[in-house]
Amino acid sequence: MNYTEDRIITATGFSGSILAYVCSTKNLVEELRRRHDLWPVVTAALGRTATVGAILGSTLKNNEHQVTIQIQGDGPIGKMIVVATGERTVRGYADETHIELPLKANGKLDVSQAVGTDGSLSVIKDMGLREPYRGSVPLVSGELGEDFTYYFAVSEQTPSAVSVGVLVDRDYSVKSAGGLILQVLPGATEQVVSDMETALQTLPSMTTMLDAGESLIDILQRIFGSDYKLLDEQPVHFACTCSKPRLAGILVSLGKDELVSLLEDQGQAELICHFCEEHYQFSGSELEELIQEIDAKTEEGTH
Repeated sequence: MNYTEDRIITATGFSGSILAYVCSTKNLVEELRRRHDLWPVVTAALGRTATVGAILGSTLKNNEHQVTIQIQGDGPIGKMIVVATGERTVRGYADETHIELPLKANGKLDVSQAVGTDGSLSVIKDMGLREPYRGSVPLVSGELGEDFTYYFAVSEQTPSAVSVGVLVDRDYSVKSAGGLILQVLPGATEQVVSDMETALQTLPSMTTMLDAGESLIDILQRIFGSDYKLLDEQPVHFACTCSKPRLAGILVSLGKDELVSLLEDQGQAELICHFCEEHYQFSGSELEELIQEIDAKTEEGTH
């Protein structure tokens, strides 16, 4: 395996009482930053969300399954959406990409101010069932780590600890990014929970450890010592599911009148994918073909 790529490891610790996910997402977050031209505080906010998305995506059993995170706060970022798939891919975007806020007193980026503290965090899991699972909680801090901790406790009834971070360099590029989710498994004793809390209190931030060159295994050992069992290790990366045929479907869904109007007014159409910023051009002749497609379907429907 290429150890410079982003990875997620899953393990149990404290004699199988705690489930741990630890991941590095520097490349994923840098790709999001580059594609969307994110400014630092937005890189940190979307990067933290994408990191949790990557971990949630790693729990999906089927390539076609996906999980969507929606965060809508009252801060200047507006809405953030991240989609992770069972193929270990992640994509996402934020409404506002260029936001500048004063740093916090400790010199850190003010993610809470950017996201806002009044709003909601929603998780939608599409597992191929008739109805997707949907859980939603109000934002508690806007820092996102605490918000996801609250989500797991309330919506999934799983006591958890979530630590996510993104370290942005002076040139706006991502220096390090990663996340940690610890979940208390049924039957865990109060002593185990206490041991976990003690380990977390002395644990440096994820970005501090990753930036210092610590591996994901090093971080696991900081928490559990030697009392852990590695369950899984997998890569995660940015990928979008957009394509010209898929975008053509969106144009068709606008209806014939809208397409005729586009053809007459502009002679062409350009669609931009929200998730990856790819531009798709449709020439006049391609629009005419789509209009003919709509006509053919309408004719079929009348017979």
